[in-house]
Amino acid sequence: MHSLLIIHNSTTERDIEERSASSPDSVLRSCGYLVEVATTPKEALSLIRDADASILQCPITDINFWGILLMQQKIAPIIWWCTHETANLSVAACDDNIMVDGVLSPSMLAQEIHWSLHFSAKQCFERQQWLKEKEQLLSRIEERKWIDMAKGILSKVKNISESEAYDLLRKQAMNERKRMVDVATSIVKVYQLLQDQT
Repeated sequence: MHSLLIIHNSTTERDIEERSASSPDSVLRSCGYLVEVATTPKEALSLIRDADASILQCPITDINFWGILLMQQKIAPIIWWCTHETANLSVAACDDNIMVDGVLSPSMLAQEIHWSLHFSAKQCFERQQWLKEKEQLLSRIEERKWIDMAKGILSKVKNISESEAYDLLRKQAMNERKRMVDVATSIVKVYQLLQDQT
């Protein structure tokens, strides 16, 4: 990780922080990182393409807004720059659903910053894997629902057991060279259409 994008909420805050030796810009540059700074969504979206991670210097309440915006452009770690000011602004808004992969603070030493960024990258990757797995599981559950509905319909219409209905559904899918869920969906939709007409 070499290039970092720092996002400040307002230009005024940024101007004040730039004069400080503990600003994220100063601290991270002194650790050897290439740093770009953005204060608006438009700036952030244009700069995120070349950044390895985003450092958000804002209250926790603003993190999800920035996280969603940035992740639409590029998947990269999102790290909260926690200072006395941002921590105080965030106390009442602490939530389990904050989209952040790590935390940095001005009091950290260079090695601590390097390791925190390393673990943040790992956390980001794991979060993306978890989201993919969640999406796949939800898709399987949805497919299972269509198959179960089709089995119920075939059982009722043909007066057969659910296991026989499942076999019939599987054979039909093989004969049509389609996925079982596609055949099941067709059966359910046709059945519902016929039911609506009676």
